[in-house]
Amino acid sequence: MRHLGGGTWEALCNGMREIREGISIQFPGETARIAKRCEDTVILEFSPSADVPGLLDREGEVPLPPYIHRDKGESRAEGDSSSYQTVFARHRGAVAAPTAGLHFTPELLRCLQEKGVRSTFVTLHVGPGTFLPVRALDARQHRIHSEQFFFPREAAQALAQTRERGGRVVAAGTTVARVLEHVALGSALHEAEGECDLYVLPGHKFRCVDALITNFHLPRSTLLLFVAAFIGRERILEAYREAIERQYRFYSYGDAMFLH
Repeated sequence: MRHLGGGTWEALCNGMREIREGISIQFPGETARIAKRCEDTVILEFSPSADVPGLLDREGEVPLPPYIHRDKGESRAEGDSSSYQTVFARHRGAVAAPTAGLHFTPELLRCLQEKGVRSTFVTLHVGPGTFLPVRALDARQHRIHSEQFFFPREAAQALAQTRERGGRVVAAGTTVARVLEHVALGSALHEAEGECDLYVLPGHKFRCVDALITNFHLPRSTLLLFVAAFIGRERILEAYREAIERQYRFYSYGDAMFLH
């Protein structure tokens, strides 16, 4: 999931019942020790000289959501290494694609620019909070994972100029919207980076985002709560009813909607 410094990494792990602190896990060419068990994750300690990014590149597969199935024997990386990736991805760190971004192509971005739509970019390393379900009966009791983000000066300036000329801020996905709303909690939008732990529930007052492009999300997810907070429970239920009637595709490789 993320590099914590030195040879230490946070990871998701199957078979958590059998995992004990202090045991070793053998990877091809590398060994890691379970330094700590957390609620949903483990802390792995490799040797400081271990090339973990290289190990992932050699042995890893694209972390597709569990509802995307591949034929037996078919590598999950075939085609998905390019398809399950946005055209504006630049930095290592996310464990899942920001699905609204999958709809954009270089050609579409050029077309938007020709029509006078200005684009700017932020970074959020999407974490497991995106796909781990809300298990609590009261959604307010759910704990969301924090995610590393970077909101550059160029983005802050672009948003300020958009506001000055009366334009709208359209977030391409809840990933972008979460960064913008997190930074907007302060007095003004400015360059920032750190950990984003904003948990958006119905009742949230949106301070920056005017419109949102987003896919159709899984039930009991924090993302469904996010979009319900953005346009209201009844409107989002209406949108989902229409999507079902018209047989839209849901989830990661699915269709998107424009909310405002």
